[in-house]
Amino acid sequence: MKKDSRLSSVLHALLHMAEREGPVTSEELGGCMHTNPVVVRRTMGLLRDAGLVVSARGSGGGWQIVADLEQVTLRQLHETLGEPAIFAIGNRNEMPQCLVEQSVNAALDDAFAEAEALLLERFSRITLAELAAEFQRRHAAYRQGQA
Repeated sequence: MKKDSRLSSVLHALLHMAEREGPVTSEELGGCMHTNPVVVRRTMGLLRDAGLVVSARGSGGGWQIVADLEQVTLRQLHETLGEPAIFAIGNRNEMPQCLVEQSVNAALDDAFAEAEALLLERFSRITLAELAAEFQRRHAAYRQGQA
């Protein structure tokens, strides 16, 4: 079953962008996100529409973060990306005639809703600034290990 990795890809790209001075091209972000520039432009367009990034065309152009990393949460990004499904599992049949399967669906639906609400609440408390700080800690520890 294929997992939806858009949120992870966008977080990865945004944190790389936050580390750089100046704009980052769609081609560079495509390499970072392991996708093609067309997908990058479509995805960054959503972030631009949400006021998180800007783009400049031409030589020296590209995408740049304009949002305050302290204010951008994972939940906001999840919503900006169209609220992709949290879980890759679901009911075998959404409209079963069998009463047993209806019972199974009800139990699973309740558990999924509870788990999703918990996860989205946690997403509301994680900011890009926190992720950037965690990267900086890991990077510093890596550099110390290399010295």
